[in-house]
Amino acid sequence: MLKNVSASNTVFDKDFVEKLLPQKFPFVMVDKMYDYTETSLVSGLTIQNESVFFQDGKLVEPGLIEHMAQSVALHTGYQYFLKNEPAPIGYIGSIKDVEIQKLPKLHDEIQTTVTILQEFAGITLVEVVTTLNGVAIANGQMKTVLAK
Repeated sequence: MLKNVSASNTVFDKDFVEKLLPQKFPFVMVDKMYDYTETSLVSGLTIQNESVFFQDGKLVEPGLIEHMAQSVALHTGYQYFLKNEPAPIGYIGSIKDVEIQKLPKLHDEIQTTVTILQEFAGITLVEVVTTLNGVAIANGQMKTVLAK
């Protein structure tokens, strides 16, 4: 059984999270992991002005979508970390029904919940919801594919 991070009240910080993602600065769009189970993950990001997706005082739409996608990648990265194996590279196969209600501002902290809906042969379908202060600001579905 894989570890549920929240059971120990552990929050993994930016340095640890970055080791689990294939993206590197300045493209890393996740800086915390709050919760992990085999079928879900809760990640976080504090909006900083040095982000390549920060414009006019806000994280723009592509940055929010990239944060959502990297949250999915973090789930996979942590899953492989627990098995003491290197994480494979993954790709976004599709993005569906993404709705963005609000863009976060400088220093806002967003949280994203990834819920795995289906997983088969290296293809994963997930539901992703991003919140700011407990209110949903973006949601959608993504399909990711692991490289072989």
